[in-house]
Amino acid sequence: MSDESTQAQLAAQDERIAQLQAQIEQKRRHFSALKIRAGMEGLLQRLGDAANPLQEGQQLAAGALVARVANPAKLKATIKIAETQARDVQLDQSAEIDTRTGRIPGHVVRIDPAVENGTVTVDVALDGALPKGARPDLSVDGTIQLERLENVLYVGRPVQGQPDSKAGLFKLTDNGKTAVRVAVSLGRSSVSTIEIVAGLEVGDQVILSDMSQWDTHERVRLE
Repeated sequence: MSDESTQAQLAAQDERIAQLQAQIEQKRRHFSALKIRAGMEGLLQRLGDAANPLQEGQQLAAGALVARVANPAKLKATIKIAETQARDVQLDQSAEIDTRTGRIPGHVVRIDPAVENGTVTVDVALDGALPKGARPDLSVDGTIQLERLENVLYVGRPVQGQPDSKAGLFKLTDNGKTAVRVAVSLGRSSVSTIEIVAGLEVGDQVILSDMSQWDTHERVRLE
């Protein structure tokens, strides 16, 4: 009976030793996981975020931002587009990024499904060589080519002109002394111009500013 009791005690201690060894291995894995490595080659830009930089010995919650790494040779452009204009943006559309030191061709690779502050975020992959001075977080301007139209009659976009609609625009007459309201059919538009489907001819001059206060008049005199 004494031998059986001793064997039972040894078995219990062996089980306890196995548990402690498992805990040691878990602690070792946690220790190894403290060495965080980026998933890409690049330059370390920042530890933590801009508002809360990391301090030595600081503890972080799971999922917290630890560092920011960027590869200056592999950059993309992120541009903000008004939600009313983002409906026509499609993947693989041609784009051009202006860094103010050069222009880079590119194409759309991602369109954020969410709207933030009235804008949609669009990622553009850069297809050309980066100009001098290109670096992460550089402020840029982007132009996306939605469609290319040939032989189109167009004017600057009126204040109240909407695509694929009809509008009453004042056309200049008498060498600019008077303006007469004409019905104009508008077609597709860009940011600053709009297609004229009918109602105007090449060389016509129209008023693009807000003329709503003269909606009841068909002719106005300019001074």
